[in-house]
Amino acid sequence: MANATSPTPDTLPAWQALERHAEVHRQRHVSRLFDEDQNNQRFTRFSRRVAGLTLDLSKQRWDGDTLTHLLALAREAGVPDAIDGLLSGRRVNTSEDRPALHTALRLPADATLNVEGEDVVAEVHQSLEQMAALVERLHAGQWRGATGKPIQRVINLGVGGSDLGPQMVTHALADFTPAAIHPLKVHFASTMDGSQLVDYLSRLDPETTLFVLSSKSFTTVDTLTNAETARDWLLSRLTRQGATPISPELVIRQHFIGVSASPERMTRWGIAPAHQLRFWEWVGGRYSLWGTIGLPIALVIGMANFRRLLAGAHAMDDHFARTPLGDNAPVMLALAGIWNVNFLDIRAHSILPYDGRLEYFSAYLEQLEMESNGKSVTRDGAFANYATCPVLWGQLGPNAQHAFYQLLHQGTQPVECDFIAPLSRYDDVEDRDTRRLLQSQHRLTLANCFAQSRLLMLGDDAIADDTPRPAHKRYRGNQPSTTVLLDRLTPETLGSLIALYEHKVFVQATIWGINPFDQWGVELGKRIAGQTQQMLEGDVASDGMDASTRGLMDAFRASVEQP
Repeated sequence: MANATSPTPDTLPAWQALERHAEVHRQRHVSRLFDEDQNNQRFTRFSRRVAGLTLDLSKQRWDGDTLTHLLALAREAGVPDAIDGLLSGRRVNTSEDRPALHTALRLPADATLNVEGEDVVAEVHQSLEQMAALVERLHAGQWRGATGKPIQRVINLGVGGSDLGPQMVTHALADFTPAAIHPLKVHFASTMDGSQLVDYLSRLDPETTLFVLSSKSFTTVDTLTNAETARDWLLSRLTRQGATPISPELVIRQHFIGVSASPERMTRWGIAPAHQLRFWEWVGGRYSLWGTIGLPIALVIGMANFRRLLAGAHAMDDHFARTPLGDNAPVMLALAGIWNVNFLDIRAHSILPYDGRLEYFSAYLEQLEMESNGKSVTRDGAFANYATCPVLWGQLGPNAQHAFYQLLHQGTQPVECDFIAPLSRYDDVEDRDTRRLLQSQHRLTLANCFAQSRLLMLGDDAIADDTPRPAHKRYRGNQPSTTVLLDRLTPETLGSLIALYEHKVFVQATIWGINPFDQWGVELGKRIAGQTQQMLEGDVASDGMDASTRGLMDAFRASVEQP
């Protein structure tokens, strides 16, 4: 790991060798790399198979020499030691002086991981058992609201990692909802403007609605504002039910579960200790879906399937820990990104799932990567004079083809793309004719996925005929891409897919010399927002504020003062 005298990566011999290598290879078209592959081994050389996934990096603009240089950079940057430090519980979150132990959340129950004299695995599985008990009560219809009716709706109140991860997984794995459970629907509300929450409150029954208040610090303004609105909604409607008044304490106890690293704040807010789930400081919010923040996931797919999700992630962890760098899927994926960002000057990255169940995966990765590696200061406090995290964005591939693929194919901006799809789908549909029709649609989807990555790579060379075309119909190609194929979309393969990207982010952070586990830019934004709110409410004078912000606040005040 880096220390007080760690060199910046651009001073490492391997980095400088890569710069010289890039001078020669930067203009090479990826189609030539395939043409020069006389033995047709490029796919074999640049693909890896692990934990139900096939990772194809053969359409990246690199060759064997490039990979050799990149692997040398990974070694010089200390990636092997960093991997060991992450998984063994060293204090890899240097600015906050603590470990980052999201991988411990998916260790099997018979494992041990002693961190600073404490076996964290035992605590993790104790919290999972507590969560399992709450899930079982809700699935059995035994959790009753304040008026005695069983809970039927659950609204998760969270933001960032407390919202994006659980929402992404519940949507992806909705097909795995157990059949024999009490009817239960899970919803998500994150926006501080209340628009999502108000929609639910206008049509749900307070007697059968439960809220999960998820906040690591239990101070997040967005989440607590929504929680206070939910609490007032419940109290205004339930405390006056029937002839006998219902106490506010009973309403809050039966209609709120808390998930936080701060039990004291949960208790002060009114959440009963028996309805509090533990969340540790050593787990970052965007890495937290594997623990009790995953309660909404377990409510949708059941604890057995939730444990399958954990097992899939652990399989990738095990691969990450044990596999040499050149065969290590997360390392290879990370090195492709380093090559694109730092040596080919490709600063845009699009995530393109070809499966509607992965609709929220792009948004999830946007936070995972940009909040983790969107940094310009190294662990040693030096300013990075090299690029770090690219801008990520994405959408479902079939829809994106009719939206921004025009830019990918013929725009001026180079973009790296990740295509993600399952190989098999609909084989569990019982009716043969329906299964045949749906599988035909799946083949069409895969055909589009494979064709788009091929066209991005080859450009005009992908077109079989030699008919002359005007310039506006030409495709330059040479856009690098990665394809990740899941055998099937299951709890296990989704777990391994998420862990693949988590570890990719960590390897890139190690090479860039940055800490991927803090988010001080986010924290500063929260603080400034709080000060601005005081000014808007007239509690603090806005003297000294910049002219633009002062003008915007004046516009707001004028709108409020109008009759």
